Amino acid sequence: MSVTVGQAVPDFSAAVTGDCIIRLSELCGRRLVLYFYPKDNTPGCTVEGRQFRDLHPRFAALNTVVFGVSRDNIRSHENFRARQDFPFDLISDGDEALCRLFDVIKLKKNYGKEALGVERSTFLIDENGVLRHEWRKVKTDGHAAAVLAAVAALD
Repeated sequence: MSVTVGQAVPDFSAAVTGDCIIRLSELCGRRLVLYFYPKDNTPGCTVEGRQFRDLHPRFAALNTVVFGVSRDNIRSHENFRARQDFPFDLISDGDEALCRLFDVIKLKKNYGKEALGVERSTFLIDENGVLRHEWRKVKTDGHAAAVLAAVAALD
């Protein structure tokens, strides 16, 4: 089962950087941006993360928490986060539970080989836990600004 726009997102818990576990229910009253990306320390994922980093104060001013999500482990996330000076946490989804909930695991082609991987996607959840917007097959350049505009439009 995957979540759709206009639907309440089922409560979930996930391991995040900083040796913590977050629960969606604990973020009630705040907006949430989940941006899914394929792999730490790769060019496109770094560009995307930096754009969210640079706009982070504006997201925070709009009562919005940002999390990056990939299948990488916490150690990899900690290194990536420190290297890029991300002010937000990264979620480790090694068991792909969040990836399945948001239906971001897709068949991808790379150098002629097919494999299942994370399709770059972003989801905006409102302060009541309802999915308000989704972006699929994201192109990194300018994406964080588009997400910020959608967050601002919720007011």
